[in-house]
Amino acid sequence: MQDIDSEIKRLLDSMSPITLEQMSDIRLMNRLDTKYVASKEQLIKLLNLVQDKYYVQETLENRVIPYLTTYYDTKDHYLYTMHHNKRAKRMKVRVRTYVASNLTFLEVKNKNNHARTKKKRIEVPSQDDFRNTEGAYELVKRKTGLGLDGLNAVVRNNFERVTLVNIGKTERLTIDFNIGFHNFETNNDHGTDQLVIIELKRDGNVFSPVCNLLRDIHVHPTGFSKCCIGMALTDPSLKQNNFKPKLRNLEKINGRKFIDHEL
Repeated sequence: MQDIDSEIKRLLDSMSPITLEQMSDIRLMNRLDTKYVASKEQLIKLLNLVQDKYYVQETLENRVIPYLTTYYDTKDHYLYTMHHNKRAKRMKVRVRTYVASNLTFLEVKNKNNHARTKKKRIEVPSQDDFRNTEGAYELVKRKTGLGLDGLNAVVRNNFERVTLVNIGKTERLTIDFNIGFHNFETNNDHGTDQLVIIELKRDGNVFSPVCNLLRDIHVHPTGFSKCCIGMALTDPSLKQNNFKPKLRNLEKINGRKFIDHEL
């Protein structure tokens, strides 16, 4: 794995950088998201193909950025169940820390029945100290209909992210890998080895330079929730029938039995 990660870093270092300030006009807070599941070997192929077509985001001279995210849910896992049961309208409540810049936000994501994602967030002091932030309760109540006091930490993930921006600055491509999970309810941990989650973020169904490139390396659109898959991986008691194809695909990507509990 170390050799693969070194090659990923080498390819990223050979790309032209773009700063957060230069990306300010493509924030895409009201956007259309398309997710792809790939392996690190496929990521290397993709990075070779986009060398002259995309910039790589650079923050504090770093191109691979660590993230830490804690997801919140009700005691009966209402938000998880909405996603598992394929509800078109669903939501997530999370606290995300952008480790490199030491910024933390309480974020609520809503997905509507037109596959559009809207995200609202407010800055908070830290992962553990956010409930007393002005506007926190109002944000969660307004966007989910739930009370913040009724939400508990269920799963935390840490991962590394690379963000690419096409030369025309019409889209962002986030690439997450080295994803690890910790479940607060079961105290179980789980890694993901060779898994890579690629997410194309754009306003509307505009032309994307990367779609054909992904198809050429046999990477196709598929839904994938790091929150829900992390919960399923670390808590065998949860209902997960509808996630079984994705869990089996993780085993295929890693070339070995990957799930500790029976599918």
